Amino acid sequence: MVQLIRSLWRQYRSVALIYRIFVAFVLGSAAGIAFGERMAVVAPLGDLFLRLLNMLVIPIIVFTLLTGIRQLSPARLGRIGGATVGLYAATTTVAGIIGLAVANVLQPGRGVEFAGGEAQSQAPPSVTEVLLGLVPNNPVAAMADGNLLGTVFFVIVFGIALTYVRARKEEYAESVDSVFEAFEVGAEAMFVVVRGVLEYGVVGVFALMAAGIGTEGIGVFTSLGALVLAVAVGVAVHIAFTYLFLLMGVVVGVSPVSFLAGAKDAMLTAFATRSSSGTLPVTMRNAEEDLRIEERVYSFALPVGATANMDGAAIRQAITVMFAANVVGQPLALTEQAFVLLVAVLISIGTAGVPGAGIVMLTVILTQVGLPLEVVGFVAGVDPILGRIATMNNVTGDLAVSTVVGKWNDAVDFEEGVWTRGRERLGTVVPGGD
Repeated sequence: MVQLIRSLWRQYRSVALIYRIFVAFVLGSAAGIAFGERMAVVAPLGDLFLRLLNMLVIPIIVFTLLTGIRQLSPARLGRIGGATVGLYAATTTVAGIIGLAVANVLQPGRGVEFAGGEAQSQAPPSVTEVLLGLVPNNPVAAMADGNLLGTVFFVIVFGIALTYVRARKEEYAESVDSVFEAFEVGAEAMFVVVRGVLEYGVVGVFALMAAGIGTEGIGVFTSLGALVLAVAVGVAVHIAFTYLFLLMGVVVGVSPVSFLAGAKDAMLTAFATRSSSGTLPVTMRNAEEDLRIEERVYSFALPVGATANMDGAAIRQAITVMFAANVVGQPLALTEQAFVLLVAVLISIGTAGVPGAGIVMLTVILTQVGLPLEVVGFVAGVDPILGRIATMNNVTGDLAVSTVVGKWNDAVDFEEGVWTRGRERLGTVVPGGD
């Protein structure tokens, strides 16, 4: 019997993890549809998966970010940081434009009867509040509270300070290197933990889908279909045009299929969890092992992207506001849409990478454009699926931008990982090839 169990386990492990997770996703959805609310019994297994992912976020940011900064001079850090932030801002703006364009073509909400609902207003943050929010009052408290922006800010500042101490005070150089080496060991240990959590992810994804659909009903995926379709189309266009064609095909010059092969684990995990932050350990694993991006780039670009790169949120919010205007019979003029674009892009940067944050941000935008907040209650029914679609977009964008920045800084090995497999299929030459 023991031999049989071992044999079955080896056969199970021989199947790629992404396929096992996908099967769990399908089976969980089917179980939720078939057994309904009875599947709520497995909800704790899904909650455990989310807790395990969230447990990894702050440690992996601290360890990998400091390890990446170790390999950067202050000048190079400025170059990588500037390129990363600039690309994130550009892709988010493009995402907002695509969202408005799709909304104008499909006109979601036209002919939909507004059923009402309740929502509480929330005052939009000022620019000053947003900037001050980057700096934590207490960095330890920021880490304990899961404040990613505050944590990233402090770790970057601390890492830069260490590089300056190493460069300007020779007597401390060896000690500084010892600190960096300790964090590098910690980063390697965290990746071991990540692999274990992902193995459990097969169970976790099954439970999340089974309990989610079983409790909320399949209606959450089918009601307000026009809005869901519009957001899905907007995300598909953005991924296909901005990430695959423009960034991968034109800027990097690699096969978009190869990139998708390297990003698929993170994309599926993001769709299942609805959390860019929670998906961060998987995203980093894809960057290192599949896309072969060097740690000095992805350890900076991915944590920043998980907190500030919200292309999917920009698409979702732009389309949802247009939907809200249509269902209340107040279509927006072009000038009003331009204002929506500006607000959606700015607000999306501050959207927390966790489930449910989109509803709060929608409240802020509706307030800004003068639409009734009761629409939030109407949209909340499809928030789970909208969040999944948007989060998948966000994570894909994080990896795409990291790949571009990696190429610009000679920090991607195009002779390994998914790039080699793509080249063998297509018979093409990738950057760095002979």
